[in-house]
Amino acid sequence: MSKRRAFLQGMAAALVGGLTGASAAGAQNPASAARLGLKGYDPVAYFTLGAPTAGSADFELVWDGVRYRFVSARHRDLFRADPDKYAPQFGGQCAMNMANGNLRESDPTIWTISNGRLYVFASAAGSQRFREDAGANASRAKGNWQNLKKTTNR
Repeated sequence: MSKRRAFLQGMAAALVGGLTGASAAGAQNPASAARLGLKGYDPVAYFTLGAPTAGSADFELVWDGVRYRFVSARHRDLFRADPDKYAPQFGGQCAMNMANGNLRESDPTIWTISNGRLYVFASAAGSQRFREDAGANASRAKGNWQNLKKTTNR
């Protein structure tokens, strides 16, 4: 199922069932079964606060099979309105490792925003290498992600 279709189905369930917040996302995929994205850091905060910021279990949303936490209802609603803008690239896997064709868990405190997209990394060295040629690395990573995402527990 595409990200957009999953998102729209979740939104439709929320409207029909009168659900809000994490409950709407739960209608799509139960929160207890969804992997916690970014180790609980708020994906919107990277853009709005300019820093990795721990989210709260009070403000959760499941999108594309991943449970995200937010610092506020406002951040959750911003994400819900445009998840492709705020979600970490490559399911939150290390972007530099992905560019090299490898899956590796990232450390969400090591990050960069490039071309309006959030990338997270396993190490500061990987982040630096990625930024040296962000366009080419992002392109390689995107190509590798198409094959490797099937092997993750996203």
